[in-house]
Amino acid sequence: MKKDQKPKQSTLEKISLAATAWMGTPQSLIVHTILFGAIFFLYLFGVSFDQILLVLTTAVSLEAIYLSLFIQMTVNRTTKSLEDVQEDVEDIQEDVEDIQEDFEDIQEDVEGLEENVEEISQGFDKISDQGTIKPGTQNSQNNSSLKTIENQLSVISKELTSLRSDLDLVKNGKERSSWLGKLNPRKK
Repeated sequence: MKKDQKPKQSTLEKISLAATAWMGTPQSLIVHTILFGAIFFLYLFGVSFDQILLVLTTAVSLEAIYLSLFIQMTVNRTTKSLEDVQEDVEDIQEDVEDIQEDFEDIQEDVEGLEENVEEISQGFDKISDQGTIKPGTQNSQNNSSLKTIENQLSVISKELTSLRSDLDLVKNGKERSSWLGKLNPRKK
């Protein structure tokens, strides 16, 4: 069964849900007060007070039994729902951990690229210092390209660090970051 799809409820379940929901309303309080008060008017019609109390006690006892059954059904349904939510949270936690591992791998790759660019840049600097490469437009274009690559890798590295801290916040159940809010904004 799909998680989005609700299981079909039997007629008895629908009645119990409706009764449980109605019992907690002001209308229920008014109806019960009127019914229990009206029972005592039977005395005016010649019904003995002992019989009135017997009927009232029986009715109240039966209602209490059914209310406890309805409440237990609601508790069972809520417990099942909470178990489903807990499973979803565990799945999300696993996904966040997987994403965090992926970001760590990407960050390592970016750091490796930064090191490679730095080594290449140092190699060009050494070659320039030795005079092997003659000053000209090609050398300055290479240096400019390397600086651009270094800057871009630096920006990517900073963004990955920011994303990693955001993932840590999500993993620890803290507030959402701006990028996570864009992916799945909260409904207000």
